[in-house]
Amino acid sequence: MKVIFAGTPEFAAVALQSLIEAGFDIPLVLTQPDRPAGRGMQLHASAVKQLAQRHGIEVLQPLSLRQDSKDPQRAAEAGDAHARLLATDYDVMVVAAYGLILPRATLDIRPCINIHGSLLPRWRGAAPIHRAIEAGDDETGITIMRMEEGLDTGPMLAVERLNIAAGDSTGTLHDKLAALGGRMIVAALRKMEQGALEAVPQPEAGVTYAAKISKDEAALDFSLPALELGLKIRAFNPFPGATAQLDGATVKLWAAEALEADSAAAPGQVLAADAQHGIVVACGAGALRLIELQKPGGKRLPAAEFIKGCTIDGARFS
Repeated sequence: MKVIFAGTPEFAAVALQSLIEAGFDIPLVLTQPDRPAGRGMQLHASAVKQLAQRHGIEVLQPLSLRQDSKDPQRAAEAGDAHARLLATDYDVMVVAAYGLILPRATLDIRPCINIHGSLLPRWRGAAPIHRAIEAGDDETGITIMRMEEGLDTGPMLAVERLNIAAGDSTGTLHDKLAALGGRMIVAALRKMEQGALEAVPQPEAGVTYAAKISKDEAALDFSLPALELGLKIRAFNPFPGATAQLDGATVKLWAAEALEADSAAAPGQVLAADAQHGIVVACGAGALRLIELQKPGGKRLPAAEFIKGCTIDGARFS
């Protein structure tokens, strides 16, 4: 089979690597334009582009695929991309975390199938891994689906479930799901080659939407229950990183443990800060033991190391 691949971040690069290793013919890769990143804000290629270039695969980076865009440059690039797709000999387009909407004109050229990081119809949308952890879900998985114009509404071609471990962050769960998606897309395409890939409509019940993560969500409100805050810290690791204010500085909180505790202290008040207990903070319900923290410009540190560099007895996180 000849496969056009569309994707951008590391999650997608894992799938592309799996397709390359499985021997699929990949004549073209679509990925988002290079973006400024790092302290120098220099342009950086996506993980997918870097991988494609290492394997000598042609890369296309349109700003948009919508030819009806009101932006002349985007519309022109979309027209060029559409013409390039029409001129390419391929059997299927595989999409994984591409980040651009595929319009009807693209979907109609050849079958398009998507690797989605949730058990659809739960967590349709941009941030299914973050939202599954934030919500306290016990499991998630990968759904291979046929794409249509709706947001992750297409029929399911393959589903595999994966337990969410108590210590999973978005980072660790991302890596597990990326590997699972890579294995599943190869198996799905093998079945497609044999004409044995069946489509099943998504259930109408249980639809939820995984809104894109905003940096504004990173600031923690300690009046919330400790259990909820612990889930947010896991969900926002590694991006955008949960934050709290301590003595006027923004501290990042990378790992924590919810405790059952009764305290009359105000939310955010430090209840303990020593090598034995770590840093325990009062919450709206229960308390939160902070396990890993980071000062501005510093390294991530275990709580026992963090408290060596500052005095936080009686301090308050806000």
